[in-house]
Amino acid sequence: MELHLETVALYSLKLAYETEDQSPILRDDLVMGDYQRDVFELLVRRGDVEGIQVKVGECVGLALEAVGGVDKPLGRELGRLLKALAGAQAFEQLDDLIVALKDYLKDIQ
Repeated sequence: MELHLETVALYSLKLAYETEDQSPILRDDLVMGDYQRDVFELLVRRGDVEGIQVKVGECVGLALEAVGGVDKPLGRELGRLLKALAGAQAFEQLDDLIVALKDYLKDIQ
C-alpha cells in the first residue's frame, strides 16, 4: 500500500506543480519530502487511517485545484474519490480507494 500512496502523492504533485518547460517531478524531489514511501510506511504500520487520509487529502487537494476544482470534468471524479477516501472508517477500506485514486491520477496526467 505504501507504494500506491507514494504514487498518488507523486501524480498529484505532478498535476499541481509540473510544467512543460521544467524537468519532471521525481520521487526524490524536495516537494515529495512529506509524501515519501517511508512516511506512508509508518502510517500504514500504525494503522493510522486518519493520518493517511490527511496526507493523501493534502496532495490530492492540490491536484484538485490544478484541474479546476470539483466543478470541472476532471475534478468531479477526483473530488468523488477524495470524498470516498475521507469517509473511510477502517484501514481495509483504504486499499481499493487508494488504487482507484492512483489509477485516475495516472489517467489524467
